[in-house]
Amino acid sequence: MYTLTRHDENVKKTMAHGLRIIGDVHGDLDAFRHAVATRRFIIQLGDLVDYGPDSAGVLRLMLEVMEEERGLFLIGNHDRKLGRALMGKRLRSSPHLEETLDQLARPENADIWPALLPALANAPAWLIMGRTVFVHGAFDPRMLMEPPPPPLERVTFLLSRALFGETTSRIQPDGFPERTLNWVNQIPAGYTIYCGHDQRSTNGCPLTLPGRAGGQAVFMDTGAGKGGHLAWLDLPAPVMNEVAAFL
Repeated sequence: MYTLTRHDENVKKTMAHGLRIIGDVHGDLDAFRHAVATRRFIIQLGDLVDYGPDSAGVLRLMLEVMEEERGLFLIGNHDRKLGRALMGKRLRSSPHLEETLDQLARPENADIWPALLPALANAPAWLIMGRTVFVHGAFDPRMLMEPPPPPLERVTFLLSRALFGETTSRIQPDGFPERTLNWVNQIPAGYTIYCGHDQRSTNGCPLTLPGRAGGQAVFMDTGAGKGGHLAWLDLPAPVMNEVAAFL
């Protein structure tokens, strides 16, 4: 089983206060300020940028949290697209990405640049802590056995699953691929997957779906930056052997 390797006593001390799992932020800086105001260790599930009013401010705050060793973020599909754009790669742009790039180009945001691309290039596609898995898009059982690939390089099957979820060959009226939740039934018994990407909730709260194999998925995207709000969940401090494996 793969776990992120990082030996840091400050991180261990922060994790002792518990975990805060934060869903897709999408440029909603005001909400993100509230979310990170905690003694808990922060795991943000990806898609920091685009749509909302201040993606640059969200990135700055996330980098500050990381510098203080109080948390980390997973790579989301919007974060990857931003990283690829910063690398000068050819890609299909969008008005939301262009707005994020315009914000970053302003002189008052020059302080973000030195740490931004390295942070995106090193953001993990999934993390495992005991029987809990954190991923942006969707889970596949092979993630329990393989390390996440470099997030800004070639898209492998597992990286695609982590970034975009499980899709069919059909295109929806909005131009995006149709998404399916068959992957939830592949979650092993006793495992919980925390994910973003899909706004599945109908009541503004994170949605928990059980799978046929005995696991469950918790969908954390509640529409921040898109007319909804930002959701987060607080988890108790993990047991010490899980912390040791995670770090």
